[in-house]
Amino acid sequence: MKLSIDNEKGLEKSKIFQRKVICFGTFDVLHLGHLNYFQQAKEFGDYLIVVVARDCNLKKKVLFSEDERLELVKNIKIVDEAVLGNEEDFFKVIIEKQPAVVCLGYDHSIKEDELRTGLTKRGLQPEIKRMQSYQHEKYKSSVIKNGS
Repeated sequence: MKLSIDNEKGLEKSKIFQRKVICFGTFDVLHLGHLNYFQQAKEFGDYLIVVVARDCNLKKKVLFSEDERLELVKNIKIVDEAVLGNEEDFFKVIIEKQPAVVCLGYDHSIKEDELRTGLTKRGLQPEIKRMQSYQHEKYKSSVIKNGS
């Protein structure tokens, strides 16, 4: 007896069994440091979700709008899914996507223990990994923007 699987539903179901990894950032000037960040994060799973910071949540001036930054990230081959962060609740996208691993950049402002506490309060317990910097004296958005 042959089993028939609806291809569209089969694709949706297969995502459920993937080990999702999520990472966050502004990604204003995409550079090799960001690509290295994505590569490091992808090593922890097989489905990489990148959350791009919303303009209203940024404390620093950016060159590109959130929509432009989102489109740039969506076009990176290693990224499986790119989404905008939530304007009011940092944790909302994590709750929605249910990743196995949350990756933070080496310079991400949130502390791991604060993140763990916030996730635990929401009933989530993904692994939290801090990524290593990649030639940050050369590949950091602020350095590139300032031409240093």
